[in-house]
Amino acid sequence: MKIRVYQYPSKRADSYLTKIINRIESFPVKIERNVKKIGEKVKKEGDKVLIEFTQKFDGVLFKSSELKVTEEEIEKAYEKIPKKLLSAIRLAIKKVRKFHSQALPQSWFIEDGSNIILGQVVKPVEKAGIYIPGGKGGETPLVSTVIMTAVPAKVAGVEKIVMVSPPRKDKTLHPALLVAAKEAGVDEIYKVGGPWSIFGLAYGTETLPKVDVICGPGNIYVTIAKKLVSSWIGIDILAGPSEILIIADETADPEFVVWDLLAQAEHDPMSLAILITTSKKLTKEVKNLLPSALAKGFRSEIAERSLSQRGAIIITQNLEQAFFLANLIAPEHLELCIENSMEYLSMVKNAGAVFLGSFTPEAMGDYIAGPNHVLPTMGLARFCSSLSVEKFLKKINFLKYSLEDLKSEADKVILLAETENLPSHAEAVKVRIKKLRRDLK
Repeated sequence: MKIRVYQYPSKRADSYLTKIINRIESFPVKIERNVKKIGEKVKKEGDKVLIEFTQKFDGVLFKSSELKVTEEEIEKAYEKIPKKLLSAIRLAIKKVRKFHSQALPQSWFIEDGSNIILGQVVKPVEKAGIYIPGGKGGETPLVSTVIMTAVPAKVAGVEKIVMVSPPRKDKTLHPALLVAAKEAGVDEIYKVGGPWSIFGLAYGTETLPKVDVICGPGNIYVTIAKKLVSSWIGIDILAGPSEILIIADETADPEFVVWDLLAQAEHDPMSLAILITTSKKLTKEVKNLLPSALAKGFRSEIAERSLSQRGAIIITQNLEQAFFLANLIAPEHLELCIENSMEYLSMVKNAGAVFLGSFTPEAMGDYIAGPNHVLPTMGLARFCSSLSVEKFLKKINFLKYSLEDLKSEADKVILLAETENLPSHAEAVKVRIKKLRRDLK
């Protein structure tokens, strides 16, 4: 296979970089219109539409009473998965919980003046929904997505966590998904997926509870549904294709680099996998190794299309140029396969997550390290962060004034209110000052 190689700076490199930097995905108007119609139907008809579309697109006919996973189904799921997988799930949950617990914000208050109290109360949302894609008819369970969405919600203190996922042909969900959900603290699980499940969680139906936040990845139809409901409930992010950018110097192992590129390229033909390096020798070695790696057949057709359509190797004159380009691209995943990688962390301005050193493949972050793998794509890392406990929290400001403190600042508030031509605001302060003066007579 061929992968583009660019020398930077050059016109060819600039042309490629311009396209990559401006890679925001747009949603076809026709598809968005159709998804909106689904939402309108769910809002009016509830469970009837969930059952109709589940039969039409997943080939499974349910009664409303069959949508919810039973405790018996979950118990049986434990018997169907290997003990080693259960151990891996539990370790991943433990590490993700530990990481996210460190980021849990606390309520606080300050005293401003003699009797003014200002502060902020941190409260979890009451209900959170998590969407878990089916993946090849439900036979490739995205266990890690269950963990990465449910655990932060649990750490935040969400009262009820609801999971939805498309059913398999036999009216079940993969046992690994059920076990991961139970272990992560999911309270209710429903065998329904697609955009109709997003609308069901947003509006509530006879069976699906209405939630306050929905998180989790999905196809373009699910993503559009999340976009359409985002004006009245919280969502995580509108995700695009998976991305990796590797900055490597002459010390990088070319085999490590090749497999890290392929690990992202295998997700989707539109995935973005880029190597930026200061080494022409490494460039040559990576190009030579790619065909033999793809020949192993690991989702090779998808990976090859991804690399040939969007992938590239960019040769820079120094690491400063490499970091400059990386910050412009703002990738979802940024690997630093360079000597003394920790010393360069301060040079990273825009990235969803950073993987330091040759022995920290992106795959560790996908599954077990602890930081969340729900990350901003399409350059949104310029202003957006990974999924965290904060997505499941509300911060409520509070303030308390005494009469004396009100009096000391009243004139300024009255002046500001009158400047904005809001006389009732000013009067609300004035009547209190008048009462204070009457009481003092």
